Amino acid sequence: MRKALRWLLALTVLIGTLSTAGVATAAQAGPASQTADIKDQLLAIPGMSLIQEKPYTGYRYFVLNYTQPVDHRHPSKGTFQQRITVLHKDVSRPTVFYTSGYNVSTTPSRSEPTRIADANQVSLEYRYFTPSRPAPADWSKLDIWQAASDQHRVFKALKSIYTKNWIATGGSKGGMTATYFERFYPHDMDGVVAYVAPNDVVNNEDSAYDRFFTKVGTKECRDRLDAVQREALVRRDALEKKYAAYAAENGFTFTTVGSLDKAYEAVVLDYVWGFWQYSLVSDCDTIPANAQAATDDEIWTSVDTISGFSFYTDQGLDPYTPYYYQAGTQLGAPTIQFPYIEKKYIHYGYQPPRNFVPRSIPMKFQPGAMRDVDSWVRHHATRMLFVYGQNDPWGAERFAVGKGSKDSYVFTAPGLNHGANVAALTADQKALATARILAWAGVPATTTAQAKPLAPYDAKLDRQDVQREPTLRP
Repeated sequence: MRKALRWLLALTVLIGTLSTAGVATAAQAGPASQTADIKDQLLAIPGMSLIQEKPYTGYRYFVLNYTQPVDHRHPSKGTFQQRITVLHKDVSRPTVFYTSGYNVSTTPSRSEPTRIADANQVSLEYRYFTPSRPAPADWSKLDIWQAASDQHRVFKALKSIYTKNWIATGGSKGGMTATYFERFYPHDMDGVVAYVAPNDVVNNEDSAYDRFFTKVGTKECRDRLDAVQREALVRRDALEKKYAAYAAENGFTFTTVGSLDKAYEAVVLDYVWGFWQYSLVSDCDTIPANAQAATDDEIWTSVDTISGFSFYTDQGLDPYTPYYYQAGTQLGAPTIQFPYIEKKYIHYGYQPPRNFVPRSIPMKFQPGAMRDVDSWVRHHATRMLFVYGQNDPWGAERFAVGKGSKDSYVFTAPGLNHGANVAALTADQKALATARILAWAGVPATTTAQAKPLAPYDAKLDRQDVQREPTLRP
């Protein structure tokens, strides 16, 4: 995702009409008969156009553009093209609506609920991630309601073709996205499966994360990580010279964050969080056992492998501008403490999202946005499943279901990180979660104990890569 190319589409069309530059154009009539070819049915939807069809055994796979209003409250004030993909199995099967909350992948893949229900899958690129960005971009129209309305509109367009049950899903920011969709459009989906979805209700109260880092994994592993992180700051002068050479060699700049020094500290302070987000206790052996005795190259390599020294450069941050904008306006962002590092070694501490968004883009935080969603989930969640990893820092602040919720669950996968899923749950929770997903999809198992994924494992479609998103960002 960090390597995504940025390009903008200039639009002069109204909703329901399509650009004809470089894409196949949809018919102006409504959806075709269910006996028509699935591509013809998709392209009969007003506003839908084909970018590419890719072959995959047992499926039809389409990369599409869909014309969306920039502002769903005022749809006459401009449009943009939003990418979606469709992994088509059969219109007689249920459909899973997936989003990562970031860019959409144009390589065929299945989310876990898609495999469990042997379903079709519709995947949506989040608005303002290129190329699904209006030009010019009015950043005030990037919020969770507008994004949920994108998803609602795609669902309404496709429901006439995929008439069976629908389930929304996503991991991390995608899990948040699925949850916000349900909050604003609770009658669209038949169920929601949200993986490792952070829930930062009060942005300036983050002590849950500090408590998490005193208990996660083993003391030996925590001590190793803490020591390497501290040593990287102790050796700041020497390692920043290496960083400057690395940046010069690769053409990296630091205009957005402000300086190489700020970027260096941001990378180092992400180190412990990044390890637990993407690694397991069994990976602790890869961390230098004696940080003080380690060479500069060993410290550099360990930090670079986990945090990535390229990330806080302008080139690394640019694809994530929409995320940091949302973190600084609605989603919130964690701030953690480092009691094992002397204050003289920390110049800036955890930097706010404002530091990672170009200053030309205005930002103002809305503290009520997450409180509203959290309260709604606690009291109104219906057919919602939240899955977390025991050792994932993002699970320190998570969604909870309470009085008023129905057929909703929060499960934790033992020892897992940000890649936690249903398959990694304890046997009883795995069986229950699978059974509920099948029931929500309209293809229930005979009994909970017999609930298993309906589609066989496919090494290409079902390979789970824990998405390397911004470390310390969901």
